[in-house]
Amino acid sequence: MKYIRILISVLLLTVATQVATAQIKILYGPYLQNVKGNEATIVWVADKPSIGWVELAPNDQTHFYGEERPKYFDTTNGVKNMSSLHAVKVKGLTPGTTYRYRIYSQEILKHEGIFVMYGRVAASNVFSKEPLTFTTCDPNKSEASFAMINDIHGRENIITKLLNAANYNDKDLVIFNGDMVSEFKDEETIFNGFMKESIDLFASVKPMYYARGNHETRGEFATSFQKYFSPKEPSLYFIFRQGPICFIMLDTGEDKPDSDIEYSGITDYDGYRTDQMEWMKELYKNEDFKQAKFKVVIAHMPPSTDPNIWHGQKEVLNKFVPILNELGVDLMLCGHLHTNKYEEPSTRIKFPILVNSNNSVVSVETNGNQMNLVVLDLDGKVVTKKSYSAK
Repeated sequence: MKYIRILISVLLLTVATQVATAQIKILYGPYLQNVKGNEATIVWVADKPSIGWVELAPNDQTHFYGEERPKYFDTTNGVKNMSSLHAVKVKGLTPGTTYRYRIYSQEILKHEGIFVMYGRVAASNVFSKEPLTFTTCDPNKSEASFAMINDIHGRENIITKLLNAANYNDKDLVIFNGDMVSEFKDEETIFNGFMKESIDLFASVKPMYYARGNHETRGEFATSFQKYFSPKEPSLYFIFRQGPICFIMLDTGEDKPDSDIEYSGITDYDGYRTDQMEWMKELYKNEDFKQAKFKVVIAHMPPSTDPNIWHGQKEVLNKFVPILNELGVDLMLCGHLHTNKYEEPSTRIKFPILVNSNNSVVSVETNGNQMNLVVLDLDGKVVTKKSYSAK
């Protein structure tokens, strides 16, 4: 009788294991984050707790299965992360080089003490379709181009229409400048709100960079923002270089005072903006910044000298603008206002500011010593057209 009970238990465990492992799949992704000259981060979500890794191959004529490919694991301090969300930073890459890649998630069925029971593996397809690819940034590239959208607020089908208007396929990269959803409620909000459409369109193969808006700071999932975007970076503000353009990505925080009733005493964006101010003071030492022909600032909330502006914009004016004036930036691209607006340099703000609406896309391309900008609406009609000369 005892033997039969043991046998039944083993059979039940076997059946349970087979059922569990049969179910693992990649839910969302992969998508690219923080692609630079010598590194890139790849993010995806599986439907089960798992370990994750990326295999990388050169973009040559060999089949992906032609040889063992190097593996890069999702780890923290040397330990493989057991999670449904995976982020892998691949380092030691060559600037301006295209790589093929494949993602893997292996289910964790059980972890007790030092014992780990593994289940089946889900992976992106490299057998019946071409592997996914990405190209690293290149500071020596002669020209650069990008498209920028903002304030989508979870609206369906608008991302595709806007990016198509800007011929995104011909661009080096895409920038999201905040308020892609109205509130960060949960993981489904992220993907149903804008990332599934973005992944299907471009984000698995074309670099995407994200400046957080004030609406991404709201909701019970807001503190998880960096698990999905810039997950391997020290902060949500950073710089990167593509060809002649150095991008300064800023996080302008919330628009009202930290003491406002809407924040329930949980925010400290004044202190956070001060931290960014101190960080910006050191940018003049950065080689990518110094050598770039053009310095472009990406920030969700625009500064303004209007006496009726809200607290957040006033903070951007008082804390960010003086340093950006000293740095000699060429252009600031913003959103937030849901309208198209352009401000020429002034005594207080010594660089032009373009505010993009929630129904238009910014398309930028360099040509020698010129940087040409066009704002296009949903029908592809030109809203604004500007050109900037290298200083």
